Amino acid sequence: MVSDRNLSRGHRWAFVALLLGNVALAMGPFLVRHSGVGPVAAGFWRLGLALPLLWLIARYSGQPVHWPRRSLTLLVALAAFFFATDLAAWHAGILLTKLGNATLFGNISSFIFAAWGLWMARRWPTALQGFALLLAAAGCTALMWSSAELSAAHIRGDLLAALAGILYAGYLIIVERTRGELQPLPLLFIASLSGAALLLPWAVLAGETVVPQDWSALIALALCSQVAGQGLIVYALGHVPPLVVGVTMLTQPALSALLGWLYYDERLTALDWAGAAMIVAALILVRLRETPARPK
Repeated sequence: MVSDRNLSRGHRWAFVALLLGNVALAMGPFLVRHSGVGPVAAGFWRLGLALPLLWLIARYSGQPVHWPRRSLTLLVALAAFFFATDLAAWHAGILLTKLGNATLFGNISSFIFAAWGLWMARRWPTALQGFALLLAAAGCTALMWSSAELSAAHIRGDLLAALAGILYAGYLIIVERTRGELQPLPLLFIASLSGAALLLPWAVLAGETVVPQDWSALIALALCSQVAGQGLIVYALGHVPPLVVGVTMLTQPALSALLGWLYYDERLTALDWAGAAMIVAALILVRLRETPARPK
């Protein structure tokens, strides 16, 4: 487990990597809608197209891909299973609800992962951390509130996205535990390869369109979501506490809602903007150190 003290020493770019990774991942729902293939097939291409570039980056960055010991390989395979099923559920949900909703419900993993980190540390959050979590929860509630009237139309997509969030939390927990023994790029490559091997037969058996007429959205999905997004987040998981990771991930719904407003005319209300502002404020607060009281 990475402590707040360890976070402040070195690895100063880990939090920046975490932020940039979440910005890249926020593009995912938009690209899935333009992929031209089925939701499971989109997940396969996201992982499959990223593999050659991940292998090259790993080789030339001093992290060559290698198969770890058997027990660790099985653990990474389990992480890949969670991630593959997460992608299948989330991509299906994206097509059935608003971009902001899909990302918001998918990011319930943020709270699960943060809670898991606090449980592993065997401590309650500090007053400042607790307030940041409450503020983030209030921001999420505000983002959901405007679409509550339309929940009947979006219920299937919202439930699929929520299921994806639970699965993604399992993936994050396993990855965080394996980062002590495996470098980020080999870990991401093996998980991506295993996940792609699961998703391709799934897409074929489901009768989805697997080969697109236009590859541009799928290539962008692989580069943005898998190489950049997951690559930066897997790196950050080795250095940033789960609580900070969880709150930072909540920036994705606000960014996806903004894309939905820009490209699909998905209306943003004043409450939506307020919710996004609360999440940003929570992110700032969770990064602040509480000043210890001076002895009297």
